[in-house]
Amino acid sequence: MALASAAESDKPAKEIFGAAKLPAVLSARAIGFYSKGCLAGGIAIPTDGPTWQAMRLSRNRRWGHPDLIALVERLSREAAAQDGWPGLLVGDISQPRGGPMLSGHASHQVGLDADVWLTPMPRRTLSARERETTSAISVLRKNTLHVDPKIWTPAHARLLMRAASYPQVERIFVHPGIKKKLCDTWTGNRASMGKIRPYYGHHYHFHIRIKCPPGMSGCRSQNPPPAGSGCGKQLAWWFTDEPWAPAKPAKDTKPKPKKRHIRLTDLPSACAVVASAPAPASEREVTLGADPIARIAAANASNASAAGFATSSFAPLPATGPLPQPRPFN
Repeated sequence: MALASAAESDKPAKEIFGAAKLPAVLSARAIGFYSKGCLAGGIAIPTDGPTWQAMRLSRNRRWGHPDLIALVERLSREAAAQDGWPGLLVGDISQPRGGPMLSGHASHQVGLDADVWLTPMPRRTLSARERETTSAISVLRKNTLHVDPKIWTPAHARLLMRAASYPQVERIFVHPGIKKKLCDTWTGNRASMGKIRPYYGHHYHFHIRIKCPPGMSGCRSQNPPPAGSGCGKQLAWWFTDEPWAPAKPAKDTKPKPKKRHIRLTDLPSACAVVASAPAPASEREVTLGADPIARIAAANASNASAAGFATSSFAPLPATGPLPQPRPFN
C-alpha cells in the first residue's frame, strides 16, 4: 500500500519512511547522500541463502539498491569458497524505501550501506527468535583498543580485504584496532587497504559502503579516501587520548533549542515521489532473484517521470555532529 498522504504530511521523515513495509515500485535509484536521502526500487536480500543469514528480521532493514544486494551475496559466496569464512550474518542494510530510520543509523538511507557481523555464520539455520536475541561478538580484548587473538582469525582479515577489493566499494568502516591489526599483519595485496577506514564502534560488525551506481543522477558519493594505505599518522591518531576524551561541557548555560526532526521537505525532492509511490503486491516480488527491476520498475518508469521523479536536486547536507578535533579524514 502506498503512503498516499506522505507528501502532505508534517510528520518527521523517519516516521514516514519507517512506516513503509514494502519498497516503492519505481526504477532502482539511490537518491541523495548516504545520510540524507531515500531509495527507489529497492530489493530485499532473502532471509537465508547458502552462504548468508539475515539478522534482526523484525527491523525490516534488509533492503537495498540491487547493486548492493548483489555485492553482499557475492561477498558471502566468495568468502565461503576462498577465504575460509563459513557465511555472512547480515545486519542492517536499509528500510524498504530508505530514508531516515526510527532508531540507530544516521546513514543507510539510500540503499548503498550494509552492516555485516564479524561473527561467522553457524552451520545451522538460526531460528527467528535467535536472530532477534543473538548478539554479535566483539573482536576486541576487553577494555582495550586491540583485537583479541583468541577471537580474531586470519579468515577475518581475508573477509575484510576481499570486501575492500571490489571496485564498487567506496569504504569499509571498522574499529581502529581492526585497522591496526590489518596494517600490522596483512601480507597480501595491500592496494585496497586505504578503503578500510577506522571509526568509532564497528568492533562487532563492519560497514560496507558502495559508490553511487554509474550514471545515476541525484546520487552523491562520498569523496574518495586519501591516497595510501591509511596505516600511518591517520591511524596513529586513534591510539592517542584525544579521540576518546569526554566532551567538554558547554560554557553556555542557556537551554538548547529543541532538536528539529528532518521532514520530508528537507530531503531531495524525489523522495516525496518515493514516499507516495505504490508498493508491490508482496515482498516475494521484490526479493533478490525475482528480477523485479525489469518486470515491475520498468512498467512504472513513465509514471515516475510524469511525477517529476527525474529531478536531481539536493537538499543541504546535515552538519557534522560533535566529534573530537582535529580528526583524520574518513
